[in-house]
Amino acid sequence: MSQPPAVNELSAVMNVYNRLPITLIRGKGSYVWDEAGKKYLDFTSGIATCSLGHVPDTVQDKLTEQLATLWHCSNLFTIPEQKNLANRLSQHSCCDQVFFCNSGAEANEAAIKLAKKFAKDQGKPERKEIVTFHQSFHGRTGTTMAATAQEKIHQGFEPIAPGFRYLPFNDQNALTQIDNGKTTAVLVELIQGEGGVHPAEQDWILALQEHCQKADILLMVDEIQTGIGRTGTLFAYEQFGIKPDVITLAKGLGSGFPVGAMLAKGRVAASFQPGSHGSTFGGNPLAMTAGGATLDVMLEKEFLHEVTEKSNWLFEALQNLKDNFEGIKDVRGKGFLIGIEVDGNAGELVSTFRDKGIIVLTAGQQVLRILPPLTVSWEEMKAFIHTFNEILAEGEYDKR
Repeated sequence: MSQPPAVNELSAVMNVYNRLPITLIRGKGSYVWDEAGKKYLDFTSGIATCSLGHVPDTVQDKLTEQLATLWHCSNLFTIPEQKNLANRLSQHSCCDQVFFCNSGAEANEAAIKLAKKFAKDQGKPERKEIVTFHQSFHGRTGTTMAATAQEKIHQGFEPIAPGFRYLPFNDQNALTQIDNGKTTAVLVELIQGEGGVHPAEQDWILALQEHCQKADILLMVDEIQTGIGRTGTLFAYEQFGIKPDVITLAKGLGSGFPVGAMLAKGRVAASFQPGSHGSTFGGNPLAMTAGGATLDVMLEKEFLHEVTEKSNWLFEALQNLKDNFEGIKDVRGKGFLIGIEVDGNAGELVSTFRDKGIIVLTAGQQVLRILPPLTVSWEEMKAFIHTFNEILAEGEYDKR
């Protein structure tokens, strides 16, 4: 019988990520540095998480102060920072109450539980299903994986949790299938980030809300990636003319500090009572301080206006590249969540960018995902466009 390899030949970290071949050890603003000292322009923002750039001074100062005060006390006690952040999120949204957790998947788990409980409280126990859409992504826990309508996410984990029904995204005919007498809620991304950066069509999302309202079905919007300024408004739903019953947040809310949130209208939130749900670490003083400090910056006068102005410029510059190079097939998205569909292997293009000192991501085999920090400078955007132009002109990626 063969002997197992020596312990020192194995990594103690479980092999669940396809990691890039660099080790980052420091970050500031729009830049990160690897262990060899090489500097990179980071157009990933930790996958839409470090929205104010790496280690933003204002958040760092507040966290340093909180570190010397109180880290954790559990939700058995009132946490002033939690109360303050909840009040501000409700004041600037269409929702009334907030549940805090640690991640986007946890926020979506909470929303799914709330939807089921709400149906029962309304005397409709037969309403047990939640509708999601093809190419969605809602998380990797057992339930949020089931909510994610991508077969590749399900493979190897069967049987998948029941209670979800999948319909085509941006399909008007699919809306007639929303209410089958068993549906309690619809969970939808306004821009499908992991699914290829596909925005919802305005007419379609308005019609979806109308169908939900007529059938008293909850409209739950997953803003894990789009929320907290990423698209140029504090919440992406503001640009679509809708008022969801439930909103889920994470990523950009804490400037890289783990924090998630589920927001709900009062009549829906009332279905959660003591014992319905909870979290040991959710809403702890450190996370709430990070969230509050992040929101301070987002709500500064002109901040989001500048995000819109800069992102419009970047989008237009990318459209110009598309007009000049047949290697770009499409540019889509909103704000600083941009997908660039290329005629070739997007992964190869990511490698070429990295060699030139810029970090970008993919969203599928043929889509580059661009997620610069919301604080990105004009010079940094111009440097990105200049490098992209060079790469396209040199043909340094696989067009097969």
